[in-house]
Amino acid sequence: MDKKVFENLSYGMYIIGAKEEKNVGCIANTVVQITSQPMTIAVSLHHDNLTNQTIQKTKKFSVSILPEKTDPKVISTFGYQSSREIDKYENLDTVDLEGFPVLKNSCGAMICKVIDTMETSTHTIFLAEVIQTDYYQESPPMTYRYYREVLKLKSPKNAPTYVEDSKGKKKTVWKCSVCGYEVEMESLPEDYRCPVCGKPASFFEKIEKEIE
Repeated sequence: MDKKVFENLSYGMYIIGAKEEKNVGCIANTVVQITSQPMTIAVSLHHDNLTNQTIQKTKKFSVSILPEKTDPKVISTFGYQSSREIDKYENLDTVDLEGFPVLKNSCGAMICKVIDTMETSTHTIFLAEVIQTDYYQESPPMTYRYYREVLKLKSPKNAPTYVEDSKGKKKTVWKCSVCGYEVEMESLPEDYRCPVCGKPASFFEKIEKEIE
């Protein structure tokens, strides 16, 4: 499977905020409009994110649409740090929208009420009705392609688009010295036999190959 094909899907860049005892937030690149009447969107967040866990409890969240000229510190703070450890909104230029701090230097913001959820193995998809919006500046919104190709940044580990960089990593392969058959595994069982020529494990050579 060539995962590069997913790079041709279109994404934006957003800050998703939530609030219980404190304000929390994270970067997301999957905010999708589902319907216009009523205005409904879907958002995908990793299970490990405190933002996800807070939304599960409160059933409300904010969305700030990031422009191309977003301060890199904002991306670093919301994309690569944890709300468990720092106040991500501290020292940011924000405005209050329905009790949520949203970024003033954004293309606009929304306040959303969760109406349903769907769980995947790693992410929760929140289906939500938009209950309030505000529009702040006329500026090109940041796309994931711009984030990746112009800013030269990688997806945070919990992002839906994250792909582990295998460059420089190696895998263990055992190669049959008779027929050249290769099998990828850490260790070869003593009773293993080549499925091609039938030779036992003693005929296999251990090789470390770079992952392509």
